[in-house]
Amino acid sequence: VAGGWQHRSRSAYASAIRASQAPTRSVAASLSENEAAVLAAIAYLQPVTRGELSNMFGKEISRDTIAGLRDAGFLSSGPRSPTPGAPYTYVTTKHFLSAFGLETLRDLPDLEGLEDAGLLSRQALKETALGLAESDVLEE
Repeated sequence: VAGGWQHRSRSAYASAIRASQAPTRSVAASLSENEAAVLAAIAYLQPVTRGELSNMFGKEISRDTIAGLRDAGFLSSGPRSPTPGAPYTYVTTKHFLSAFGLETLRDLPDLEGLEDAGLLSRQALKETALGLAESDVLEE
């Protein structure tokens, strides 16, 4: 799975194995909506800096959010950005792929598929981007 190995056991031993592991709830299931959105943005745009994420979301992405995703094993540091100051970039890990049942990043749903499923609206994205651009012009 995700270019690595995954250990499996017979279903007859499932209850004993499950009882020996705590917690039983996966980390992926316990992500907040904000953490899930940040993780999805990183998965699609990687390598990406925290500043670029903040620009995209229109609000500051906290270091705590990034640290929580790193602690969960979903993110790691990517190459330093070539922009001034050479900030860190973030990329997803093999654990991210495994936790979400993906073999490669190519298995992520394409944006058109999300739109067709009603989970994403290009019009809403355009309006949000336009609103952010207008607020930048008003601040100058």
